[in-house]
Formats: sequence, C-alpha cells, structure tokens
Amino acid sequence: MEKVLEHAASHFEQVNYCLVGTAAAMLHGVPLSAGDVDFLMKERTHVDAFAVALSSFPALTPPTLLEGAKQYYAAYNVNAIKVEASTVEVTTDSVYIETFGDGPWKYQTLIAVGPYRVPTVALELRLATELLRNRPDRYEPMITWMKQNGCDADLLGHAMKARRLSPEIQHSILAQVSGGAV
Repeated sequence: MEKVLEHAASHFEQVNYCLVGTAAAMLHGVPLSAGDVDFLMKERTHVDAFAVALSSFPALTPPTLLEGAKQYYAAYNVNAIKVEASTVEVTTDSVYIETFGDGPWKYQTLIAVGPYRVPTVALELRLATELLRNRPDRYEPMITWMKQNGCDADLLGHAMKARRLSPEIQHSILAQVSGGAV
C-alpha cells in the first residue's frame, strides 16, 4: 500500500478517493489477505489522475468505461499487486452502501499508512457487502474483529438493511458483534 501511495500521493491531493474492498478491512486491522487493492474514485477524472500516478507500472487495464458495470475503471500491476481505481456510477438514495451513493464518502476513516493518511470505508459498510455476497471467509473475521474491538451497531444495522439482508441475518449479526446483547 505504501508503495502505491508513494507514487500516487501527489496526484491524489486533489482527488476524492476512498479505499474499499478487502484491503480496506485489512487496513482497519481485520486479519485477512487481499488479492488486490481497490480505490473508489468520486469522478472519472480522478481515475485518470490515478492512471497518471501509476503510469510507471504495467497497465492491466487503462482507464476504460465498463458500461455494463456502470464503472469507469483502471488497473495496474504494482510490485505484483493488482491495484484498481474506479467510479461506481449507480444512483441510490442510501448513504449506507460501501461502493456507491454517498456512503463511502460520508462513512470513512483516515488510517495511517506510513506518512500517508488513507480515506478508508467504514468497516460496517464493508461487512454488509460481504454478507450480501455470502462470503464467510471474509465476513467471519470482520465479525470477530468487531466483537473484540467494537463497531457502530446503528451504522451496521442501516448498512445491512440497505443491502436488503433478511431481518434474521441482521439480528444474528448484531447479536454476534455485540456479544449477544441486541
């Protein structure tokens, strides 16, 4: 992560970005391994700035509009790590979704990585995404981490509701992260 930031920091000064995905959970301290690093960008020009910042590395995908996915996307190989940046151009009224709407911009934390401070999506929004995807290898470590370190139960509840998870799943997860008291 620090290697990416060394190259991107000067280009990111005027860019609205947020670390999302598994790398975001790792940065919060959750013991996971990430296959890539995902940066969410507010605007397409920010993806272009990312591409300029990482132009000394091999481009896996130059900035491209992925119409079916409603994304403007770029990916680079930075020291054998796939580093991606994209917009997610899906509209929603919800502020509780990890990668679109106002959620990642409203609910983020600045986390230190060496001399840099990285805007990182709230772990509660991240957990709701993994629950929706039904990926226990990702969500179980997050639940354990939240149980040990705490979380914003209201935010988590809103995020799970925004992802339309069943009331039973919502209740179960809230009970787990709170140690049984809901």
